[in-house]
Amino acid sequence: MNAAQLSAWYPAPSSLSSRARGWLQNRGSLTQLIQQRCRGEFRVKPVFQSLATVCRDELAVMNLRRNELALVREVYLYCGNTPVVFAHSVVAREDLRGAWRGLSGLGNRSLGTVLFTNPVIKRTPLRFRKLNSAHPLFRRACQNLQAKPPSLWARRSLFSLRGQSILVTEVFLPSILDLSS
Repeated sequence: MNAAQLSAWYPAPSSLSSRARGWLQNRGSLTQLIQQRCRGEFRVKPVFQSLATVCRDELAVMNLRRNELALVREVYLYCGNTPVVFAHSVVAREDLRGAWRGLSGLGNRSLGTVLFTNPVIKRTPLRFRKLNSAHPLFRRACQNLQAKPPSLWARRSLFSLRGQSILVTEVFLPSILDLSS
């Protein structure tokens, strides 16, 4: 595989179950969908928030240079005591003074709640990728898992407000399928 194939995100996921497809391709608020399935046992657990370098496959999407710092926020979405999604968001440093200035104060509140309650925020189409142990987000997503799966599906999209963007990537943990019933 060449470098472009290793960093490729696709417009549709391939070869996955209908239950998994339902979660991945839902364009509404993932937070709200999980909250409905968890019946009051939903919570957000922040695990990282700081200026940091981003993943190689995020550079062009965010118009960042290699080693340029951006705000990176990572959280787990829990249903009860079980992590079901690892969420990773990136905001360019200069956008922290503009449209996304309140992002650093989210704490254990869901970013999805902010993004889906503001009608001015626009979302690009979802892109999908099956992550494996070679991808840094796979390794970070698996940190709280008892057993590490061979791969995890992820999706990402840009949300824009007043010309400034935030890239949101959601990595679906195996336990998300337990919420489908």
